[in-house]
Amino acid sequence: MANALMEDARDIFSGKPNLSFTERSLSVVGGLALAAVAAKPRPNKVLSLLALLAGSALAIRGATGHCAAKALVTGETGAEA
Repeated sequence: MANALMEDARDIFSGKPNLSFTERSLSVVGGLALAAVAAKPRPNKVLSLLALLAGSALAIRGATGHCAAKALVTGETGAEA
């Protein structure tokens, strides 16, 4: 089970970079800002956790330069020709 989850995570966060420099920069800055806001103690712990996860995902998207959703929409497979 754990190996399957690791394989899925590797598939999501690896692949050919498909983001421009601007998209990557905005993702990193926005993700870190969202994660920082979420880290502040709040009454609703679930919303804080969701914001922290979303911010982390955005920061990883920007750091790797690969967006699985964009690859799916544009039809990129990641396989080299």
